[in-house]
Amino acid sequence: MTSFTFISGNLGLDLAGTVQHRRADRRDLLREPPDLARWTVEAGILDAPPAVGDTDLAAGKTLREAIYRLAIGEAIDRLAVGGAGSAADDRRLVNRVAAESPASVLLNDAGRVERSGDLAAALSTVAREAVRLLGGPRAVQIKECGGEVCTRLYVDTSRGSSRRWCDMHECGNRAKAAGFRARRRV
Repeated sequence: MTSFTFISGNLGLDLAGTVQHRRADRRDLLREPPDLARWTVEAGILDAPPAVGDTDLAAGKTLREAIYRLAIGEAIDRLAVGGAGSAADDRRLVNRVAAESPASVLLNDAGRVERSGDLAAALSTVAREAVRLLGGPRAVQIKECGGEVCTRLYVDTSRGSSRRWCDMHECGNRAKAAGFRARRRV
């Protein structure tokens, strides 16, 4: 079973991070409908996995890719006629999904948060977070990991915006270890 990571600082970027190594050896962590259902629970959006079919999985992946393109600023017209695939199309998609009712949260009798909803509600919650990030002041803090093959996006909240890796335990550690080995060879 694939393990998801939530280190981007935003649910939209975490959803985009379900594709690893986008430029080489691309690995999609959302291969089957149950993967997306499990992601919504692991992301803390829902307490129980929602029903997810093939069409739902495709919708989740479409949202994921629109968020990714908007976050990296590369959503350009891909077809000269009709403007299909433009940044405007990606914004409309994200806005449409965000306009749906989000996941419900309530404080139960035990003083704990309960999260519920269907997949549309979960995706709305993700899209709303993406909208707040992409349309807010933190948009300039979106960076891509400096790891050799990693393409994960994250919000750099470090002092002086000096963060270079999505995660120090994985990409940062690999880069530092490689640098150490290179220096020892000299």
